Amino acid sequence: MSPVDIAREEAAERAARELVSGEYQREPFIDMIVRHVRQFLGDLADSLGGDGDTVPLSAIGLALVLAALVGLLVWSSRRATRARAAAAPEGIFGERVLTAAEHRAAAERHAADGRYAEAVRERLRAIARDLEERVVLDPRPGRTAAELAEEAGRALPGFAAGLRAAARTFDDVTYGQLPGTPEGYAGLRDLDERIRKARPARAAAMAPAAGSPEPPR
Repeated sequence: MSPVDIAREEAAERAARELVSGEYQREPFIDMIVRHVRQFLGDLADSLGGDGDTVPLSAIGLALVLAALVGLLVWSSRRATRARAAAAPEGIFGERVLTAAEHRAAAERHAADGRYAEAVRERLRAIARDLEERVVLDPRPGRTAAELAEEAGRALPGFAAGLRAAARTFDDVTYGQLPGTPEGYAGLRDLDERIRKARPARAAAMAPAAGSPEPPR
């Protein structure tokens, strides 16, 4: 019997219809992989002059090499994904919910004991919580140090550079494994004290200028 001559476009349409049929949708993933491997080996054998039942050793060797390469790529991708997830910054706050005053007290205790990395973390948490308590920032779990610097910098433009520096110090001791220093902590403590006395830009914009007449009633 002569082979059936099917145009390339018609063959593609038939293959697409088969793929969307219920039989393929119910096919387990492992079975689908095995089927594709068998089809690949058969096509490879045909191209090398063999038949689908007796696959040349060279074809098997090539298939094993390809499978090893695919496995290596999958392993590398998963490893890179885990590494990125491990390095991704987490939120500023831990599991406990503390007030700004409690974070400041904890920071001072750590500094007194010479644990400056912990002191830096608690002081930045104090800054973030203070801004939330004063409704300068909306409370948001999971806010990172960089996000705090960006959002607070918009509300307090005069402190934007100091907030970015504080966020870098926080990330250095938290994720960069750098040791905290007395100077680094002193910078955050000074920033915290100055921010506590500052008025947000939006509040200052809403306040009437000195000596300006009141709006008509």
